[in-house]
Amino acid sequence: MLLMNSIIPTRNFNTLYILLDTVFLFFFLFLLFYKKKYITLLWSLAGGILYFLVDFGYFYLISGSRHIFIGQEEQGTFMVALILFWMSLSYGITNFAYIWLFLSRDKHLKEWIFLIVSWWLIAPILSSFGGEPTIITSRTTGQYHGGMAIILLVGYFALILYNLTNKKNAQIPILRLNLIGITVQFAWEFALLIHGIRPLNENSFQTLIIDSLLETNLGMPYIFLIHFFVTKKYNEDLSLKESKEKI
Repeated sequence: MLLMNSIIPTRNFNTLYILLDTVFLFFFLFLLFYKKKYITLLWSLAGGILYFLVDFGYFYLISGSRHIFIGQEEQGTFMVALILFWMSLSYGITNFAYIWLFLSRDKHLKEWIFLIVSWWLIAPILSSFGGEPTIITSRTTGQYHGGMAIILLVGYFALILYNLTNKKNAQIPILRLNLIGITVQFAWEFALLIHGIRPLNENSFQTLIIDSLLETNLGMPYIFLIHFFVTKKYNEDLSLKESKEKI
């Protein structure tokens, strides 16, 4: 528990970073729409909204673990809500798209993932033209990482039990789900760290590893089930499927 309490994820960025990232999000959503990836688009937006409800609703309003400073001044509820809304859409949209496209084995998966990860790596470099980072966000993790671990264990144990008791040949790809859940979080956490948006300190490695293992990966069993039941009935363009797929 001491390890969990010592982790305080922090981000330092400037206004240009927000503006550039917002433009990219519109561009990314437009590409999904243009390619008729309607389910992926809706799922991505749902991810952004979910992140906001968790970050603002729980981390800020309920637990009080989220803090945002501009300069040296801690911000009130309205400004916190605005910044967290952007942050939530930023990684909610790209994370959920990353996961859905991987689960769907999209034929352009390499291009989509390259686009997302490249932006995570390039955005901080471009934002450096906007001057020093004046916006600082932080949150403590000791209050909720234990709960996250329970959610992760329940989900994956359920999938393991299914595989062990399923008499059919088909098995849920548990290792693949872990790899998707861990790599998506690791990729953007690593991008934040190497560019200094996540400050490099004695807790940086712990934050990178524990956040990557828990914070997106905990949802993978549940996302897999949602993906299975949605794609069983609908095509990406929201048209109904004629034949049913088996798990």
